[in-house]
Amino acid sequence: MTAEFALLLPTVVVLLALGTGAVRVVVAQVQCVDAARAGARAAARGEGPDVVRWAARAAGPRGAEVSVRVAGSSVTVEVSSRQRIAGPVGGTVLARGSATAAAES
Repeated sequence: MTAEFALLLPTVVVLLALGTGAVRVVVAQVQCVDAARAGARAAARGEGPDVVRWAARAAGPRGAEVSVRVAGSSVTVEVSSRQRIAGPVGGTVLARGSATAAAES
């Protein structure tokens, strides 16, 4: 084992951990947006708030928080999820998605 390899290996491990964490956050962000759209579609069909929350949670990442706001004839669904970043940096990132739909007549 050379000295260069010994210095390079920890750097490669850190970069892999950061890359994996970044991919996880991007996937969670896409899932939050898709979940908000699914909830908004359910609300537009006239479903109740419990069904809207269920539809959004089913499509979202595990442990996602869902909020439903009704303003006149439109409904806004927001989905958020905290994602832990692995590696030496640590911490969490908030992934969030929102969608608004008008109620169908």
